[in-house]
Amino acid sequence: MNSTSSCHAELAYKILASLPRSSLAVLQARIAPLLKVDIVGLLPPEIALHVFAYLPYQSLLTCALVSRRWRTLADDQSLWKNLCLSRKWEWRVPSRPFSLGSDSCSEHERSPEADSDDEGMGDEEDSSDDEMQADDSGFASMVVDTLAPSSPSAVQSPVAGPSRSARSARTCHSTPSGFQLQSSAAAHHLKPNFKLLHQTHIRLRNRFMAGSYTLSNLQTRGAPNSHSNTIYCLQLYTYPETGKQVLFTGSKDRTIREWDLSTGSVIRVLEGVHESSVLSICVHRGILASASSDHRVVVWDLSKNEPIRVIRDHEDSVLCVRFDDQRLVSCSKDRTVRTYRFPDLMQQHVLSAHRAAVNAVAISNNLIVSVSGDRSLRLWDAETGALLRTFENHHRRGIASVDFRHPYVLSGSSDKHIRLLDVTTLQGWSTSPSADKQPPVVAELGRGIVCEACGNSTGPGEPSQPPPRRRAHEDLVRSVALGSEFVVSGSYDFTVKVWDRQTGALVADLAGGHTGRIFCVGSDYTKIVSCGEDQRICIWDFSHGVDTSFIRL
Repeated sequence: MNSTSSCHAELAYKILASLPRSSLAVLQARIAPLLKVDIVGLLPPEIALHVFAYLPYQSLLTCALVSRRWRTLADDQSLWKNLCLSRKWEWRVPSRPFSLGSDSCSEHERSPEADSDDEGMGDEEDSSDDEMQADDSGFASMVVDTLAPSSPSAVQSPVAGPSRSARSARTCHSTPSGFQLQSSAAAHHLKPNFKLLHQTHIRLRNRFMAGSYTLSNLQTRGAPNSHSNTIYCLQLYTYPETGKQVLFTGSKDRTIREWDLSTGSVIRVLEGVHESSVLSICVHRGILASASSDHRVVVWDLSKNEPIRVIRDHEDSVLCVRFDDQRLVSCSKDRTVRTYRFPDLMQQHVLSAHRAAVNAVAISNNLIVSVSGDRSLRLWDAETGALLRTFENHHRRGIASVDFRHPYVLSGSSDKHIRLLDVTTLQGWSTSPSADKQPPVVAELGRGIVCEACGNSTGPGEPSQPPPRRRAHEDLVRSVALGSEFVVSGSYDFTVKVWDRQTGALVADLAGGHTGRIFCVGSDYTKIVSCGEDQRICIWDFSHGVDTSFIRL
């Protein structure tokens, strides 16, 4: 057999050698496909999928264009499920379809004269820097009567942010499109489609990067059954039993309201317990904790719609409250942080190292972070109460807000800047101008600059991109939210800003929604919500026109 094949090959060669070059070129074009072998296509499916599992999602999309066999492999749900799990993107089966709402638009109404006090902030520690003291309008006193109200013109004119025409957005007072489902679309999502889930998340990420959103108001001043005064705090919450997402808000009117995001209506009102402004709320596993300037923390059972514990240990306004499965943590203008253990909520520790009002706390991985008007950030062991680390002068002025997802701590300050810090490596970034003089954070961490599309990188010491664009807020940063890819900040300058979590680059500058200082922001994969002294609840919806009913928020 081998001898016959050799004879045939020799004969074919002699015939080819006798042909002119033009004929050989034609034959080469016809023979070349016969010489190509699809090695991956010849492998057993399990091995081929194992090879494809090493590819990024961009390469999988390219592989799907090669052939039908490769498309079948590249579209395999196991590959896309692993990609989603690596980013903690989960599939949610819609509980019920919602009807498509109206999409009418109307102009904003300017708010009348607003109160100038912010009860949710404590005073800063005294500073020897005279210039700093003279310019310190960030931390207002809790004594309301001593403050003069701001002028109407100061409320009606946004301080910072680009013109509205610079953003792909429109202002609407209808229900955001991201919360509305059609019955036909919901029926198609009963079976998980992880490629669709991944592609939708990428599409939403690109929306954030491009600043493409629609703006709607869940509440405006004077609306029926709404808050009657300044809104200090909010939190998005998804009920684990139904997967339905709602919004909780707390106000100077001493009430807490729960909002149905699909209809824009108030579901319930928690009232009659707090005797003064509700400054902070936290919702988790059917329990809501609220903190107030009446010096109290109230823990509510949402299933029974009633309070189950009232804590009266603080000696001044309770500025922030947070809790997880093990403990509740509160901080106060009395300069202390207090911890309580579930289920009986007996006091566990009193942490009293700060020299000024403790404005905010956060919990993550059995660690507590507290920030204060004394310009320090402190890291505590939640179990023992031990002070693990103190970051003195973490900002140039008092720190107003914090969010914590170990090991990253995000803080906002009266110095108008935000700062992200990895507490394990002490690396991070800041919007302060001095940060632009430093090398990019990714280069400092030794990872270089990586192209997401091709995977090429520039290592340490190689030429890299210029420092990221950072246009800081123009007033105190009152609230921050730390996400998996982006961080969000809300400020007294009436604007909300979105930043790249890794580099600190400014991604989106959201202006025009508020006519007063912003007191709280929250976000998820599809939207940003904000509230403030103008009594508006703004929803910046990045999912307009995109079905997100299958995304677990």
